[in-house]
Amino acid sequence: MVNSIHSLHQIEKHRQEFPGLNNKIYFNFGGQGTLPRCALEAIIDAHNYLQLQGPFSIKVNTWIQHKTEQLREEIASELGATPQSITLTENVTAGCNIVLWGIDWQKGDHILLSDCEHPGIIAIIKELARRFEIEFSTCPIKETLNGGDPVTVIAQHLRPNTRLLVITHLLWNTGQLLPLKDIVKLCHHHGPGEKQIRVLVDAAQSVGSIPLNLRDIQVDYYAFTGHKWLCGPAGVGALYIRPQMIESLHPTFIGWRGIEQDPFGYPVGWKNNGQRFEVATSAYPQYEGLRAAIALHHQWGTPETRYQRICELSAYLWQQLSEFEGIQCLKNSPPQGGLVSFQPKYKISSQTLVQALEKRGFLLRTLSNPNCVRACIHYFTLPAEIEQLVEAIKNIVTNSNELT
Repeated sequence: MVNSIHSLHQIEKHRQEFPGLNNKIYFNFGGQGTLPRCALEAIIDAHNYLQLQGPFSIKVNTWIQHKTEQLREEIASELGATPQSITLTENVTAGCNIVLWGIDWQKGDHILLSDCEHPGIIAIIKELARRFEIEFSTCPIKETLNGGDPVTVIAQHLRPNTRLLVITHLLWNTGQLLPLKDIVKLCHHHGPGEKQIRVLVDAAQSVGSIPLNLRDIQVDYYAFTGHKWLCGPAGVGALYIRPQMIESLHPTFIGWRGIEQDPFGYPVGWKNNGQRFEVATSAYPQYEGLRAAIALHHQWGTPETRYQRICELSAYLWQQLSEFEGIQCLKNSPPQGGLVSFQPKYKISSQTLVQALEKRGFLLRTLSNPNCVRACIHYFTLPAEIEQLVEAIKNIVTNSNELT
């Protein structure tokens, strides 16, 4: 049984804030987190305020500006960054698009990415290669899951013409946590000055699940969403840009939020911070939902405490699955995050297993590369839920084997 500094009563009380946990056992936080009641109420309250006071007026616009900056500050605090380095976006993909289309590519430039990147990011890079006649290649990070050094693998695949490394911090498919600070150091020391290789990180699975200090890591670009581990509403995310990188990144989509204007309203330049990559009107009530969700997590504990709890619970699931002969966990050691990926050994497919589990009230997902099942453990997941999941898996897999 997993020990915790929080009593079961405290955890149960905290879980009451998440209606999405009712009538099911939820293991899909890496796809979308369960929206807390306080976040939904904050969104509704914001809509009501906007309609009561506007929805467009001097008072409303001042309120929106204030709330937007509050969210920027709170996101910066979560990341160990400054508010000026934060661009508010819709999701991870939007943030990655800002970076990938904002670099001044030259014919023959090279992008290196790992073999564990999301299809959406790969698609952007393929189109960049077509339009700008640049090159891209992949390095076999997947092979280092249970042995080997990701930093060494990346170093072996860098080229003299490599301008950007695209990597995920906590791999969405295998659950491997990469040594990001060491990777960034490698790339930044690969060439002098402007020849340094920049690093763009897909942070979909890391923000809200692991403690972060981006100023210490010195990563160049870090894109994430608020609707996964932070349990915020869909449609709100952010991009961190290392302050030294802002001037060299060019806006692609442009609007009034990102520009400076003269007294006559004529555009005269870009904002000198992360705001230059924001475009125009957004779903501002959703901003309040994310702020409320972040505040709720803080009520439970610090990022370090939450991460410790996630790792304890993930190890508990991993251990039980590893002891069942019908399941093969991808990692041969406990995960360093909330993602536990595994494969059924018998003739039942991953898809069939997930479908059978969902009929029993357990929500997980399948992944295609590698073909596996992924369970996502949050800090408020109950040990009893893990035990019930394992028993359901054993029952489904064993009965399936008996039928074949």
